[in-house]
Amino acid sequence: MKIGIYDPYLDDLGGGEKYMMMIAQCLSKQNDVSVFWDNDSDLKGLLKRFSLDLSSVRVEKNIFSKRVSLIERLKITRKYDAIIVLSDGSIPLVSTKLLVHVQQPLREMQTKSLLDKLKVSRVNSFFCNSKYTKSFIEERFSLKTKMIYPPISLMPKELKKENIVLHVGRFRVKSVENDDYKKQSVMLNAFKKMVDDGLKDWKFILAVSVWDKERDVFEKVKNDASGYPVEFLINKSNKELWDIYSKSKIYWHATGYGEDLDSHPEFAEHFGISTVEAMGAGVVPVVINAGGQKEVVDIESGFLWDSLEELKDKTKELIDDPVLWEKMSKNARQKAKFFSNQDFCQKIQQLVNG
Repeated sequence: MKIGIYDPYLDDLGGGEKYMMMIAQCLSKQNDVSVFWDNDSDLKGLLKRFSLDLSSVRVEKNIFSKRVSLIERLKITRKYDAIIVLSDGSIPLVSTKLLVHVQQPLREMQTKSLLDKLKVSRVNSFFCNSKYTKSFIEERFSLKTKMIYPPISLMPKELKKENIVLHVGRFRVKSVENDDYKKQSVMLNAFKKMVDDGLKDWKFILAVSVWDKERDVFEKVKNDASGYPVEFLINKSNKELWDIYSKSKIYWHATGYGEDLDSHPEFAEHFGISTVEAMGAGVVPVVINAGGQKEVVDIESGFLWDSLEELKDKTKELIDDPVLWEKMSKNARQKAKFFSNQDFCQKIQQLVNG
């Protein structure tokens, strides 16, 4: 089959982009796959960041650019058996089977006007990455969707555990109209408070990817950590991250904290790939009780929290009780295997064939 893939955020280096390029990687094993994009360097950055193999995937002209007419797009897509698109709320018109991926709760989608309804009627399947996203999209827009969890490869290493609290994520400035989307400054301040209150012999590591245009703001965050046992790992590859996952004991995640998630559900983490990866290396999660994190963590494998006091208290509980930490660490590894054994490639191929 000849399949085309389009992600309007391909230069973002986020989880949604990894999801879409994993689709390309999976399908390229049995199909002729193209990615529509105009800048090869963006794709190379993704490959390096997430250790992907797209050697069998072609990069073609971005036919979804505003510079390309609808007539030209319809003419080109007629040559494909299927087109897979990550939706930013819009739904494109194509001349073949259309599969639309919705990566997170969207406040707006093209579903209201007569033209919108026509576009929706031409979509063969909508699919989401989590129950959290699926339930929101179905309720808000009355769209029937399928759910396929993100592909997660667990690559833990046999390294000695150290007294490390870890967070992995993008550093973002003004993302989705939010000054601190991943709440990294919030977590940094919480850890500093724990140190001020007497925590010793532990350090906080933030493994973050940072855009060049956001370096100045990021340096201010680094300066806020001065004098505390805090370390920053910048733009590490997926393989390099497994070194730190394998050494760490506790994982923090706070996306959505302090936000009105009823009005802005997109401000919560829509799934939590890094949380699952951490769990796969035996790192016990202490994460916010919101969004997709509630699907990832249960009472046997980690802690969910609603306030910063709970975050600090649950972390201290694990620090003070090695037996509890050991038990939850083993359970976290087992829970992570559930998500890593989802047969992602098989499900995507079935979606294309359907």
